[in-house]
Amino acid sequence: MHIHRNARLTPVLRKELALRVLRNLIPLSTAAAEFNVSTKTAAKWVRRFQQGGCACLFDRSSRPHRSPRQLSPQRSDDDCKAFLVSVLHRPPSEFGINRSSWRIVDLHRVLREKGLPLSGARLRRAMRSTGFKWRKARVVLTSRDPEYARKVCAIKEILAALKSDEAFFSIDEYGPFSIKKKGGRKRVGPGESYVIPQWQKSKGWLILTAALELASNQVTHFYSIRKNTDEMIRMANLLRSQYADRQKIYLSWDAASWHISRKLKGHLQKLNQSSHGEYPIVKIAPLPAGAQFLNVIESVFSGLARAVVHNSDYQSLKAATSAIDRYLEARNSYFRAEPRRAGQKIWQLERGRCEFSEANNCRDPLYR
Repeated sequence: MHIHRNARLTPVLRKELALRVLRNLIPLSTAAAEFNVSTKTAAKWVRRFQQGGCACLFDRSSRPHRSPRQLSPQRSDDDCKAFLVSVLHRPPSEFGINRSSWRIVDLHRVLREKGLPLSGARLRRAMRSTGFKWRKARVVLTSRDPEYARKVCAIKEILAALKSDEAFFSIDEYGPFSIKKKGGRKRVGPGESYVIPQWQKSKGWLILTAALELASNQVTHFYSIRKNTDEMIRMANLLRSQYADRQKIYLSWDAASWHISRKLKGHLQKLNQSSHGEYPIVKIAPLPAGAQFLNVIESVFSGLARAVVHNSDYQSLKAATSAIDRYLEARNSYFRAEPRRAGQKIWQLERGRCEFSEANNCRDPLYR
């Protein structure tokens, strides 16, 4: 009799092997060689035939030596999926695992301890069916201002009804930042290294305070040495004189302490009382607290940083301010020649994708 080495013995051949050995027709080693199996396998089938007869050779569940745990019915895929999801929704620390996220080996061990010994292939299949995948967290800005909806609605109403003799300004500060060699992304040649020294001597520092008029897309700016109420008063006075031909101007900024101080509000109130029609009325349209993503001038700052701050190596404070001035002047000139509103998503009356959305993030985290 010739049996291929990789072929599995059928129950009939197993029975024949066991009978020939038990009837002492041939020794165990001879039977193993004749049926082309190992001596250990031959002994296993002889032992099973002795313990349970032909049933053990046909029905695997009737083996008398199997433990009660192995005799329990196999769970369905739906049961495995439900149990797996319940485990995944709990942190590994609840199961004595000192990790903050699950690994396959840890899941395999926990499920086995809980009475669900899945094979590796079945565990992976169950994982795919649950929809659980590896995802890297994306950091988003959120506002916890209890008056968030009211403030956003007020800005939408102002922009929707903004007249030609009115102006709306988005105001903020960029910086402080030091004047030294800056890193960033740029094209480098083959074999060329691009490194930035960790320790550098600063050539100075500055704060850029700017206001973006949304209807004309024009930027008004100056440089400061600090962020405080006096600088906001300076900006309000500058805009009031620069746009003296308007009837009303709106100043919109975030909820920083120097933007909402009593001193600033008192100053604006005095300006409005003394205007007598010669200057525009100044109104405040505050952004919700923690809502920098709605401040349109953040987009201008991101473009500025990308263009003239990153990858720079200015030798003096004057050189840095000169580059910033040229960039903003070129931007203003472009939008004077090509009129376009700033902040596409915050004008309520724009059609299609230009609709206002709280999901808008004007601040580019890659270039600030």
